[in-house]
Amino acid sequence: MNGRSVSILGVTGSVGRSTIEVIQELRGQGLDIPVEAVTAGGNLQALVDACKVLRPRFAALADELLLPKAREALAGLDIEIGAGASALEEAGARPADWVMSAIVGAAGLRPTLAAVRRGALVALANKECLVCAGPLFLAAAAASHARLLPVDSEHNAIFQVLTHPDRVEKITLTASGGPFRSATREAMASATPAQACAHPKWSMGPKISVDSATLMNKGLELIEASYLFDFKDDKIDIVIHPQSVVHSLVHYCDGSVLAQMAAPDMRIPISYALAWPERAAVSTTRLDLAAAGQLTFEAPDLEKFPALGLCRAALRAGAGATATLNAANEIAVEAFLAGRIRFLDIAGLVEEVMEGAGGIAKTPSSFDEVAAADGAARRAAREIAGRLAAA
Repeated sequence: MNGRSVSILGVTGSVGRSTIEVIQELRGQGLDIPVEAVTAGGNLQALVDACKVLRPRFAALADELLLPKAREALAGLDIEIGAGASALEEAGARPADWVMSAIVGAAGLRPTLAAVRRGALVALANKECLVCAGPLFLAAAAASHARLLPVDSEHNAIFQVLTHPDRVEKITLTASGGPFRSATREAMASATPAQACAHPKWSMGPKISVDSATLMNKGLELIEASYLFDFKDDKIDIVIHPQSVVHSLVHYCDGSVLAQMAAPDMRIPISYALAWPERAAVSTTRLDLAAAGQLTFEAPDLEKFPALGLCRAALRAGAGATATLNAANEIAVEAFLAGRIRFLDIAGLVEEVMEGAGGIAKTPSSFDEVAAADGAARRAAREIAGRLAAA
């Protein structure tokens, strides 16, 4: 790990900020961790703050209109600056040993793919890379000998205890249940964006917070786990675990069940991925089982949270369907956060797009076809969202 250069795609989000904290602490221990590149969407001030701490060689913004202000704000720091989609891809393509993929949504696919194609160690916090283009993305990684290191707490937990993949009966992903675990459907019908984003255990951005409230996030994680670990959906269970202490479990053929346990702190999977195959000494929150008290588990309510069923159906239908599902969900969440549709409309909108997809949902044979399926689904989702808003 010492001397391993890094890039952070999505440096201003919650995972990006936690990655900065880990790097700062390890640098404080005397480790040399040079930073090659960082990216941000449109949060210029947060990018500038990150650059002052990390001193990367290259910084990129998705918003091209911010380029003049970025150059002015970063003057004197000896940092190359770019903007737009090509600049984000350049950030992924630059020669860092380790790349954190933390751009939210399908927008993270091409920058992450640029890192994969040059054979980097890729810390994957962006689940949409696999949800949208799993077979193509994994084929690119195999061709370049890139290594994918899961950063989502659930997938990182499986990665840590998956010692004998050929002897696994099933894996279980845990879910906190989100802010509406105990709510009625009637209460959920009037839920506000602020209520949906009030996650009981994790501090995340608005999009992922809403996905956690609908349990769509757990469904997307199911799809990601299927591709990452090469398990069919019938070998992947989901269980509600409100305390968020057991992050996932692996069930072996002899009846053994191995679980990774930790306090809910994203610096743990981030530091594990950064130090892999070693472990780093970081001041993350320590788990106190006596203080935690009871650990409880329950089956998810599939009627209250239909997103889980939609994700399983999409996984069985193939990569085109999962790309369609993801795009529709991104538009639905965007519309909900903007106050144009209701909380319970999110899953219904996604289902309607999937049912009407037809040829969109065929298995893509290229990344251009992935982009076409994504675009078609977004157009359909916007049309439905507009109809719902006008109702």
